Amino acid sequence: MSAIFNFQSLLTVVLLLICTCAYIRSIYPALLDKNKHGLLGIFWKAARIGERKSPYVAVCCLAMAASILFWQ
Repeated sequence: MSAIFNFQSLLTVVLLLICTCAYIRSIYPALLDKNKHGLLGIFWKAARIGERKSPYVAVCCLAMAASILFWQ
């Protein structure tokens, strides 16, 4: 089953996208800052969510990891 039809897999992909984009922006910010609009702007927006809401994203990542490890 693909991640589109499985809600837990979709949440996992979204959390990984947010964490990855925030990490890439912390290492090399010019890569994401030049693409604020258009299709690649999704990555810039994900990086901003990861930076501004980092405690909430971290809690969601821990909850998702626990659910994958212990309830599947």
